[in-house]
Amino acid sequence: MFEFANSIIKKCDWLDIGLLKLSVAAAILLVAKLWPPILGLDWYWYAIVLVIAAIKPASRAMGK
Repeated sequence: MFEFANSIIKKCDWLDIGLLKLSVAAAILLVAKLWPPILGLDWYWYAIVLVIAAIKPASRAMGK
């Protein structure tokens, strides 16, 4: 499955990647709109998720 995804990503240019990020952001906003309890979390839970999700990409970017 990952090989298939990597082969597709290699065919994408910067605009495709940007539009993919925008569509993911819109999907997350849609989930938040349709399921209000998720917005009831305290701010620091979102910050924890942000930091955990950013560790690997940041370390990979800093390593190269």
